[in-house]
Amino acid sequence: MKELYESKISVKRWIIYDIFGNLGWIGYCVFAVKLLKGGFTSSGVLFPFFLMLIGIVELISERIAKLDYVLPKDRLYRGFGALTLGGICGTVYAVVSRYIYHNVYDTPLFWGLLCSGILCAIFAGLLFREYHPVKNP
Repeated sequence: MKELYESKISVKRWIIYDIFGNLGWIGYCVFAVKLLKGGFTSSGVLFPFFLMLIGIVELISERIAKLDYVLPKDRLYRGFGALTLGGICGTVYAVVSRYIYHNVYDTPLFWGLLCSGILCAIFAGLLFREYHPVKNP
């Protein structure tokens, strides 16, 4: 039997976290694509991008299956876990890039990448943290 996790978060908090988390992953993806289209050649920007996409695909499939507040452990980690990790990696990547690519980092695109990574990490992490194991009777 799969271990289940449940969230008792209020709808209001869920919506607030969801809005800011969505701004984070969408922003990161947009800024990453713009950087790459603009000639930036570091593939390191793609790892957080793909983690976020894995998380979003999983969360969409959970929503379709109507699994919002009770999730199996593997789906929780593939969804909110991947999004949280993607945001953390995106933030770390942007900070480390500041010291590697001095002349590129001071563009609005890199600042957008940093802020988006932070938003995704914080708000996906807050939702992830709301889930607790379901106690078996």
